[in-house]
Amino acid sequence: MVALGLHFFKETGLITGGTAGLALLLAKLTSFSFGQLFFAINLPFFVLAQIRMGSNFTLRTFICVSLVSLSTDYMGRVLAFEFIDPIFSAGMGGFLIGTGMLILIRHHSSLGGVNILALYLQDRFNLRAGNVQMALDLLILTASFFIVSWEILLLSIFGAITLNVVIAFNHKKGRYNAVA
Repeated sequence: MVALGLHFFKETGLITGGTAGLALLLAKLTSFSFGQLFFAINLPFFVLAQIRMGSNFTLRTFICVSLVSLSTDYMGRVLAFEFIDPIFSAGMGGFLIGTGMLILIRHHSSLGGVNILALYLQDRFNLRAGNVQMALDLLILTASFFIVSWEILLLSIFGAITLNVVIAFNHKKGRYNAVA
């Protein structure tokens, strides 16, 4: 789900927040692929994950980051679009990424980066992960102001809001604790 949502974003030139947004932005400026950049940007966050979230979370997150990196880079080889409406891309891409992230959070995993930071801040200071993620995403999107057109930036913000609304309305601390 996440790779498909990111494929929508890549195909229409949209940016998102988090490490994925940084990777999309840097892919526009360098010869490295999204997947290579996404994986590399996430490497330092695995240390925080290990320290604060434990080995199981870190391993699952490492696997998820690796799979999203590979899947997104190779998605274009198996799925091509003649045309994608940028508004649809922003809304559906954001929905798919947010839903995918919600599933990963539910299974005690993440896509690394600021998502790990958001989950840590939720556990440590009781700040809602979706709200923290949205604030950080908006900061990253603001940085793209000088690289993409204002139309792409506005659609990117719409996509990031869609993504984060899915998480903010559906993920609450303790929601997934099993009762024995």
